[in-house]
Amino acid sequence: MLKPALTRVISWAHELLSEVVAQGDTVIDLTAGNGHDTLVLARLVGADGCVVAFDIQEAALWSTADRLTAEGLSPVRIAVDGGPVTATGVFLVHGSHAAVDGIVQTAPAGVIANLGYLPGGDPAVITRPETTCTALHGVCNCLAPGGRLAVVVYPGHSGGQQEAERVDDFFAGLAEDSFETLCLRVTNRSGAPYLHVAERRRGKPSRMKF
Repeated sequence: MLKPALTRVISWAHELLSEVVAQGDTVIDLTAGNGHDTLVLARLVGADGCVVAFDIQEAALWSTADRLTAEGLSPVRIAVDGGPVTATGVFLVHGSHAAVDGIVQTAPAGVIANLGYLPGGDPAVITRPETTCTALHGVCNCLAPGGRLAVVVYPGHSGGQQEAERVDDFFAGLAEDSFETLCLRVTNRSGAPYLHVAERRRGKPSRMKF
């Protein structure tokens, strides 16, 4: 089997999520983008699972929908103020991932965020520290015991370093008795993307204060 490059951190994110996500689980993609991560999650949970993917850009959701449809899936578009998702399937939310707490009511087994800007899109439209951290708080509040949150951080673009610092602080501030954390970095390349992962310790409640 052809292995991905050692420094391709998004592949590590997928691998680490695949260890804890099973058929029938609920999962979240906080940044749908072009749909690559959403498709990975959909394959992990299967037809009996639930995937909720967010993006503020209409073009990103169309791209994601096209990718999913080409793989035989039937994504459903919902509004960010449309209330909680209660069914199985793949749901695409047009709106900020900061609203995740009001959309997903089932404890997710896996959550991914691929920060920065849409590949091939406008590099001025980027994820922002404020909404990103709101979303991360929201998913950590409801993450299933044993579930994992994977966040790929891009410090190399305009505004990326500020967001990276906020995300670093967020993961460093997670309670040690409730979460295990990991950071994978490319140590010999300045500005390279890197990966944060948090796993909720088993036996901890799904909702908690930080």
